[in-house]
Amino acid sequence: MAIKLNMFQTLAAAIVVFYIGVILKKHIKFFDRYCIPSPVIGGIVFAILNCVFYVYGIWTYDQDGVMQGFFMTLFFTSIGYTASLKILKEGGFMVAKMVVIVTVLIILQDVMGSSLAKAFGLNPLLGLATGSIPMVGGHGTSGAFGPVLESVGLADATTIAFAAATFGLVSGSLIGGPVAERLIRKYHLVSDAFMERMDEGINKNKVEALQDAANGKAEDAIKEELTQGVSIDENRFMNALGHLLLAMGIGTIVSAGFVKLGVVFPSYIGSMLVAAVIRNISDSTHAFDIYQRESEVLGTLGLNIFLSLALMSMKLWQLFDLAIPLIVLLMSQAIMMALFATFVTFRFMGHDYEAAVMASGNCGFGLGATPNAIANMKAITERFGPAPTAFFVIPLVGALLVDFVNASIITVFINFLK
Repeated sequence: MAIKLNMFQTLAAAIVVFYIGVILKKHIKFFDRYCIPSPVIGGIVFAILNCVFYVYGIWTYDQDGVMQGFFMTLFFTSIGYTASLKILKEGGFMVAKMVVIVTVLIILQDVMGSSLAKAFGLNPLLGLATGSIPMVGGHGTSGAFGPVLESVGLADATTIAFAAATFGLVSGSLIGGPVAERLIRKYHLVSDAFMERMDEGINKNKVEALQDAANGKAEDAIKEELTQGVSIDENRFMNALGHLLLAMGIGTIVSAGFVKLGVVFPSYIGSMLVAAVIRNISDSTHAFDIYQRESEVLGTLGLNIFLSLALMSMKLWQLFDLAIPLIVLLMSQAIMMALFATFVTFRFMGHDYEAAVMASGNCGFGLGATPNAIANMKAITERFGPAPTAFFVIPLVGALLVDFVNASIITVFINFLK
């Protein structure tokens, strides 16, 4: 039986998958304790069922991919909308530190991958196809560099890289939450932003806030604060959506310009940059208002639907064709990422609550993609309290800066190993 969903049916299926994740997270303590995002839970359940049905010849499943790109771009545009230069000046040092850390991670991924491939008597380029190309780069970089690897002698490089990126997407989502949760509990870390709100006399006194945050109960207090005296204003939401859609439209022109210059970027980069320009024009001229909270809500909705759609589209049976050495390479990358986030990212980014949240995000985009990083961090902050620095540093590094660094390092490795 061939199942082919159109755009509207695909969105309906994504909503069902998302709420399956919500229900499972509510009733299975493991998911809640380790902060596994709801769309990831539901998406993996669907991907497993899809794999079983495909392998046993019950169905072939295909979904429309148009809205997946739309919601991905909507989310990243909302992130760009937060990129105020005023904030950048305050967080510049933290961004620089994270870029250095990610540079080290990319080199380690490619060195380990190529070394293990060579140890198995395989083409060392295979290590790049399971290294930073699919891990830090994700499916986009896999599609860009797979043909390059094939042109220099690695057969089926694109297929291998896409399969590795799929593995990374899942593993990055699964390990990010547990890594941060363990660090927070082990070192008794508390959100400074949450404590500042409590110091202002909101909801609880400082001692109660500390106890609740340590026990993972900050979410209810924060939600109560944010909803007090706040009503839904359709005009503000319309204006926020208008800003985002305008940035998305103009952004496609910007992205097309990058392509003509021969620069490889994710499709959403143009929209993200335009949204940042809109934000900073407002900051500088005050010619129009900024609708920060409304854009964040719209971005969160986009993230949930995008992740559901992306995970639904995974073809897990692609991993069945990987030989044992490839499985070893992929598992090694996941283990190395967890250790790197714990002992390098966490320590060098400050050894505090923000650093723990950034370690979770580093697992997300270090093995999969920036949306997974954001999902990991949102799951942690909803449970333990806000981490504003992490939500500034990780999207900026993961969505913008890391692509420049990764492409440069990959090019050097390809020319060295070919």
